[in-house]
Amino acid sequence: MDLKISQSEMDGICLLELRGHLVFGDSEASLREYIVKLQNAGSFKVILNLEGTREVDANGLGALTLCSANLLESGGALKLPNPSAAKLDPNTFMKLETEFDVFTDQQQAIDSFFPDRAVTHFDILDFVDGLKKHPLPDGS
Repeated sequence: MDLKISQSEMDGICLLELRGHLVFGDSEASLREYIVKLQNAGSFKVILNLEGTREVDANGLGALTLCSANLLESGGALKLPNPSAAKLDPNTFMKLETEFDVFTDQQQAIDSFFPDRAVTHFDILDFVDGLKKHPLPDGS
């Protein structure tokens, strides 16, 4: 399945929603190209919703890391709202949690760009507790 990227904006922040697989090949390349186009257009603050993403492999994670680094160098940031809503394996989720700014929902990710707004970060321990109560269908 190809990666589909839809774009919207709220409070001057670029919101991207991914649908499909973020894996080696065209999908991870298209995300990198999309972020470069945003930067060239002057958008440096990006929220990336992974809820519709069904798989992220090592190359997809690498693309996310590269996009984040490029945005940081430009004075912006890449933030992730509620990645646990995506069907990601626990190892990929843990890497996302440790390498990116992760928030409970989209509004909190947006608010994080504004210093005068209160923000609560995503709690990895709540996620792990949730996995204990409701394991993933594949038994992970």
